[in-house]
Amino acid sequence: MKNEKDVLISQSSSLINQGTVLIVEDDRNTAALVATYLEREGFRAVVVHDGGQALQAAGDCNPVFVILDVMLPNMDGREICRELRKNSDVPVLILTAREEELDRIAGLAMGADDYVVKPFSPRELVERVKAILRRSRPVSIAAIVFSFGGLELNPEKHRVTLDGNPVALTSWEYKLLHVLMNSPGKVFSREELLGQCYQNSEAVIDRVIDVHIGKLRQKIEDDPARPRFIMTVRGHGYRFSDDEE
Repeated sequence: MKNEKDVLISQSSSLINQGTVLIVEDDRNTAALVATYLEREGFRAVVVHDGGQALQAAGDCNPVFVILDVMLPNMDGREICRELRKNSDVPVLILTAREEELDRIAGLAMGADDYVVKPFSPRELVERVKAILRRSRPVSIAAIVFSFGGLELNPEKHRVTLDGNPVALTSWEYKLLHVLMNSPGKVFSREELLGQCYQNSEAVIDRVIDVHIGKLRQKIEDDPARPRFIMTVRGHGYRFSDDEE
C-alpha cells in the first residue's frame, strides 16, 4: 500500500491538459520544483520518491512522460527504465549527476529519450519534456500506413506490428524506424538520423545511432546479423529495404 508521504499527486490549475508526468526523484526539493514548473505548463505531476514504487506508479497513472533519477533507493533508475521499456514506449528523461560520455551513451542505450545532468534549469527541463512530446506525438496529415514484408508502422496509431503481432519499441527506435520506412532505399548518414530524431543532436555522438539500430534489429529482424529490413551501407549509414531487392 502506498504511503502518502512517498507518492504525491498534484493537480494543475491550468485549463490546458497536457497529460500526466511521472517524476521519480528521491530529492524532495528537486521533485517539488520540477513538479511546480510542469504544472505551470498544464501537466499533472505524480511524484514518487522511492524507486521501488516507480513501476507501480507508472501503471496506476498511465503517464505521457517519465522523469527518472538514476540514483534511487530500492531500485535504481537504470533498472526502472529497462522494465518500463519491456511494455511501454513512454518517453523517459534521465536525471544524472554524471556527465561522462559513456554514461550518456548508456542512458540512451537503455531506452531513455534524453538526459539532463544535475544541477539543471527546471525551465530547460520542462522545455525538453515538451519538445520530446511534440516529436513523439506527430500530427498525422494523412492516415498513411507503412508496410513491408510483414512489418507495419501506423503513424496515426503510433503502433508497429510484425506479422500482425505488436512490437514494443522505445521512442528512439520508433522514430528511427519511421524515418527509414518513410524513405525506403534512401541512405541516411548517422548525422542525418540524429538531426531528424533528436532535437539537441549536437549533444549526442553519432555512434548512439548504431546502438539503437542494433536494438531495433533485435526486435524486428529474424536474424539481426543478416537483416532484411534495415541495411547497413558501409561508410555512409543506413537505409530501409526497398521493393527492388
